[in-house]
Amino acid sequence: MTIASYAFLAFSLVVVLAYNLHPGVAWRKWVLLIANLCFLSTFSHNPVSFIPLACFLLFGFLAVRAMQRSHRQSEFVWTLAGMLLAFFWLKKYTILPEFTFLRFAYTTLGLSYIFFRVMHLIIDSHNRDLDRNVGFLSYLNYTLSFTTLVSGPIQRYPEFIDQHLALERPPLTIIDTGNSLERIVVGFFKVSVLSLVLSLIQNHAIGELSASQPLGSRILTAALVAASYPFYLYCNFSGYTDMVIGIARFLRIVLPENFDRPFSSLNFLEFWGRWHMTLSSWLKTYVYNPLLMTLMRKYPSRAVEPFLGVIAFFVTFFLIGYWHGRTSEFIFYGVLLAVGVSVNKLYQLAMARVLGRRRYRALANNWIYQSFSRGLNFVFFCFYLLWFWSNWKDIGSMNRALGLRAQLLMWLMIWIVSTILLAAWELVRNGALNVHWRGVRLVRSRYVRTVWDTVLALLLVVVMELLSLPAPDLVYKAF
Repeated sequence: MTIASYAFLAFSLVVVLAYNLHPGVAWRKWVLLIANLCFLSTFSHNPVSFIPLACFLLFGFLAVRAMQRSHRQSEFVWTLAGMLLAFFWLKKYTILPEFTFLRFAYTTLGLSYIFFRVMHLIIDSHNRDLDRNVGFLSYLNYTLSFTTLVSGPIQRYPEFIDQHLALERPPLTIIDTGNSLERIVVGFFKVSVLSLVLSLIQNHAIGELSASQPLGSRILTAALVAASYPFYLYCNFSGYTDMVIGIARFLRIVLPENFDRPFSSLNFLEFWGRWHMTLSSWLKTYVYNPLLMTLMRKYPSRAVEPFLGVIAFFVTFFLIGYWHGRTSEFIFYGVLLAVGVSVNKLYQLAMARVLGRRRYRALANNWIYQSFSRGLNFVFFCFYLLWFWSNWKDIGSMNRALGLRAQLLMWLMIWIVSTILLAAWELVRNGALNVHWRGVRLVRSRYVRTVWDTVLALLLVVVMELLSLPAPDLVYKAF
């Protein structure tokens, strides 16, 4: 079932009505489980294709219960290794021999996000940070929840279960209803209209790019190819997140936010605190922090401590990249992420040492410096995403079509234009937020928001009918 579709909205409406029909805990458990299984079943009509996923889920549940009974380190290490091996095997990572893979078609939909949830349960159970037994029905509803199965957000088990199984559910006020409907409309518009238009723009630019183009046209076309994709990915992924956050709120479940204006970020480190925030938070908790603490215990020196942080960042961000796929493109994507965050951290350390913390802080707060930093961050985002959406062959073809001179001018053009446009957007946004009417910000008043949401809904229907094209599939669904 396509997320950005009327069928998914209709399915969600039926689930919401059934879920809220009775306040009982058992009722909610079974309604959500049936809904989750029904949603999962739409991705394959062959029951056999779900057997590997079912085995992975069962293995994860048994591992969690084992960690709740025994906290021995050796069992914990072997359990983590087993889960990692099972994940790599089902996802057919090239580090494993190809002859070991299953030969029949099976679904891995949502496996990566299930993996994160199961690993969180195993680690927290071992560390005695999980203060409750995990029941099988609750485990299935947590790992398979239709609102977060495809691409997150990654919610912690205690947060989910406290809301899902609350004896007294929080009221669903008219304000909550309005905010939830707004998130759904905005999300649907992002996925079905904005990401569709941006996808068409990029595909057209890819088709037009040629060595026979005049230099100026070639640079502009290549800039469109590289710079349109980040906005497409943002609209596609954040639009999906908006939709499921709005739908989950009608189930009295508050999902964590996954985006916080990432293109306003001033550097690479800040960007990953605003982009796919639940993934960044998970990796910080379960990879970066434990690795950094281990390194600090092994090398207890205040002088080297900042550089140990660089090493921990490098490993964490390489894993972020490699998690996205099993090909060499994603390995290189992970290397670019790791190098980017390491250079960013080393630059901060060097500037603080050369200028002093006070002068460096003053420089970092300078509006012009911030504007160019914001643009540079966007350029790097465009650059490393080439290995996210493309492959070596296509990248080589683009390089040959452009030539070195045009490539350099293209990236310079993207930097200058993005610096100006993103700075202008910050000024316009801040100016609009400072306009008040009757004691509230005008753009956040219910009147303006109602008109805006109505316009978006009408545009959504008109564009979908005129173009007669399906919304682009969710990018992160593939992971």
